[in-house]
Amino acid sequence: MSFLLVLAGLLLAAFLVLVVFIRQRNIHVWLRAWMRQDWRARTPVPAGTTKHVIFCFVDHYEPQWKQPSYEVECQRVQRWVDDYPKLCAGLRDADGREPIHSFFYPGEEYRPEHLDKLVDICRMGLGEIEIHLHHDKDTEAGLREKLQSFTRTLVDRHDALPVDAKTGQPQWAFIHGNWALDNAHPDGVGCGVDNELIVLREEGCYVDYTLPAAPDPCQTSTINSIYYAKDDPHHCKSHDTGSRVKVGGKPDGDLMLIQGPLGFMWHSRKFGLIPRIENADVRTSSPPTPARIDQWIETGVHVEGKPEWIFVKIHTHGTQERDTDTLLGPKMRAGYEYLLGKYNDGREWQTHFVSAREMYNIAKAAEAGLPGAPGQYRDLVIQRPAYAPRG
Repeated sequence: MSFLLVLAGLLLAAFLVLVVFIRQRNIHVWLRAWMRQDWRARTPVPAGTTKHVIFCFVDHYEPQWKQPSYEVECQRVQRWVDDYPKLCAGLRDADGREPIHSFFYPGEEYRPEHLDKLVDICRMGLGEIEIHLHHDKDTEAGLREKLQSFTRTLVDRHDALPVDAKTGQPQWAFIHGNWALDNAHPDGVGCGVDNELIVLREEGCYVDYTLPAAPDPCQTSTINSIYYAKDDPHHCKSHDTGSRVKVGGKPDGDLMLIQGPLGFMWHSRKFGLIPRIENADVRTSSPPTPARIDQWIETGVHVEGKPEWIFVKIHTHGTQERDTDTLLGPKMRAGYEYLLGKYNDGREWQTHFVSAREMYNIAKAAEAGLPGAPGQYRDLVIQRPAYAPRG
């Protein structure tokens, strides 16, 4: 009897530890969705059909992270100018393209000299620039002013964003600073604007790449999806749920969201027992190992009705020194080589390196039911800016 009581006590203690872990890491927000997800990568693909990996690396690129000296800011940017082309040298996808990095630059950290250097990378075909923003206790008017000012500067000073051919309005993808899209934080911090999705759309945003945010409490209950969210201007976190983008469908909401893979690292366990969260974040503590790359692809994020086009969106914070050697060194190079070695044989698999803009265009091509390989649709809806020098 005493043995059974001890065993019951141990099991109860283990259960309580697990419950506390789940609450502390905010896993309860999305656990139900993970448990009932339909394992979309396992959706049957007709025999003989080539599967395509559409691979996008987005960067919360913050030269002023932790408010360093100006000299450190410049060193952070210069490291990417010097080393990113070396990282990409010789790597080619199914279309002959090198990897391309999407720099989501914070409007509140704008320095023209930093953007000029990133534009040099873009002119090489190795990058594109998009919008990142940290704001708090903001208003609709304040948000609009911030977005209009920064996006106009990127167009007029750097030729770094496309513009609508009819209206001249800048067009851009978005990542919300501190994950708090549409005032999503349960404590009401990090945003302040409940109708943010509407504001973003009206100011030229066509897609959001903020998610996954786990383990942050801003994480949505919707996971591993490409979907449209409709904003309720009177409530926060309207993007918690939405309508999946599907073949033959039409836009059903204010903004498309393309999520990166979210789940558990069964091959990497805390204390040897509890699996770590797989949230598509690449850094020194979680490098792009073969097991992770396989899991990103097996998650199978796709447009409903097109399971053979697999969207893999990973992210990082590319100016943090603790991670730069991983992002620009042998570990990232090995990750790319593994990806191309296993998932780019030209028969069963093709890999396509894409920017955030190009990934959106390919999602729209899938929605439209367009035939052929996805690489041909990189510029379908939103055109690439020229990054032309300004006189």
